[in-house]
Amino acid sequence: MYRIMWVGVLLTASVMAQDAAEIDALLGDTWYGLYLNGEKAGYAMNSLQRDDEGRVTAVEDARFMVNMVGAKQDLRIFTKRIYAADGRLEAIVAQVTDPAGVSDFNARIEGDELVLVSVAGGSTEERRFPAPAESLQDTIKHALWVRQKPQMGDVINFSTFEPMYQQEVAGMSHIVGIEERVLDGVPTLVYQIKTTLDLMGVESMALVAENGTTLEDVISGIIVKRIESEESAKDVNYSSDVIVSNAALIPEPIESPRSMESLRLILRGPITGEHLFNDDRQTLTAEGDCFVFTARRISQDEITRATLPTEDPELLRWTRPTVFVQSEDPRIVEKAKEIIGDEKDPFEASKKICAWVHANMRSTFSARLTNALEVLSSLEGDCTEHSILFIALARAIGIPAREVAGLVYVEGQKPGFYFHQWAKVWVGQWVDMDPTFNQPLVDVTHIKLAEGDLIKQAKLIPVIGNLRIEVAARETETAPDDPAMPESETETVEEGRPSPENAT
Repeated sequence: MYRIMWVGVLLTASVMAQDAAEIDALLGDTWYGLYLNGEKAGYAMNSLQRDDEGRVTAVEDARFMVNMVGAKQDLRIFTKRIYAADGRLEAIVAQVTDPAGVSDFNARIEGDELVLVSVAGGSTEERRFPAPAESLQDTIKHALWVRQKPQMGDVINFSTFEPMYQQEVAGMSHIVGIEERVLDGVPTLVYQIKTTLDLMGVESMALVAENGTTLEDVISGIIVKRIESEESAKDVNYSSDVIVSNAALIPEPIESPRSMESLRLILRGPITGEHLFNDDRQTLTAEGDCFVFTARRISQDEITRATLPTEDPELLRWTRPTVFVQSEDPRIVEKAKEIIGDEKDPFEASKKICAWVHANMRSTFSARLTNALEVLSSLEGDCTEHSILFIALARAIGIPAREVAGLVYVEGQKPGFYFHQWAKVWVGQWVDMDPTFNQPLVDVTHIKLAEGDLIKQAKLIPVIGNLRIEVAARETETAPDDPAMPESETETVEEGRPSPENAT
């Protein structure tokens, strides 16, 4: 689940200036401490270099070192952008190193196309896109802008191609504050710049000195990049617990959360219209200064059954492989066929896949950029790994499936709603399934706030760690023999699954 947060740091990188003379004054490395909800969580190094031919290379090397309920996790996200002497984009090299290995995303400009080669889980994918509009001007936007002494309310637009998202992301920055500060004994103008990435709704607030140096950048109110010396930046002690610190804890536990018939919650926080998902299972609506969530337990008898394959183009898009969901790989196809056997009913086949993933995966904490092939090989991970493997196996046999993200209630010493990921499959209608909890039909404590690919899930970044939840009403009567609610999943954190490690 937290992969969307790590990648979010890349989307706010600010580097330096435009012409050769200005670049010469700005060459070198700048170090930043990375903070998550006020706790040191890593560091980053931004570098700007120019070679003898005038090509400019901008690098951001970010390293996260976090605590996930006692388990230390390390994640490195490296990006290098190369521009021609005239500012045209030539190439992008991006690499994510996590406990599972290395994922590479290399892009190069060939004529009027961008060729992107992605390698994840040992699988290689090549895709071609129209050459993006991105130039050096976009990467150095803030530094160049403040050197021109902008005024309050001034606005600039920019775009950047993100290899991991596999698309160009547009954004807008505007000046929301100007003040004078004394930096190193010298009075200096500092500009407060608010930036919004349209596609994801992610906002950041940067403080940029008049010489073009970014002093601080606050991303969605939870991630802070703050300029520091190299020694201070690298002083990280794994004190940031990203699981508990981002949960919406409640004062009293919910009894029998997995078997409730209905639930009504009051949510407060930075929820927008894009987070308001309403379907047969849940409704989430704005009421005054809060949001009201209601959910009911779905019975298997209500499910509309269909025969696959489908010819609907909108459904077919959710059967195709991606760089992270390698559903056409022979290893995944073979495993999917082995799991379902002769089953033809897509709902029953999905239930078999859900049960297999739950039974065969070992739950561990995971701060990584997940892909289905790596998960099939390791058979371990948290809710993200459970879900992405389930989705790949479902797509491999022609069942439309997509990722869902939000929160789920977790019992234990710190009861509350933890960020979580599960899946949605089309079996004649769309239904939510959770392989982490082995729920063919998810329980009423699942709060859906996003669905779709990684860039869709990025819309959750402003919400993470910023929600408050209170229980308004619940109904606990449940038919004890309903096969949609496995008895084993009523365990508490102390007894076993589900636990916070599954809810990330």
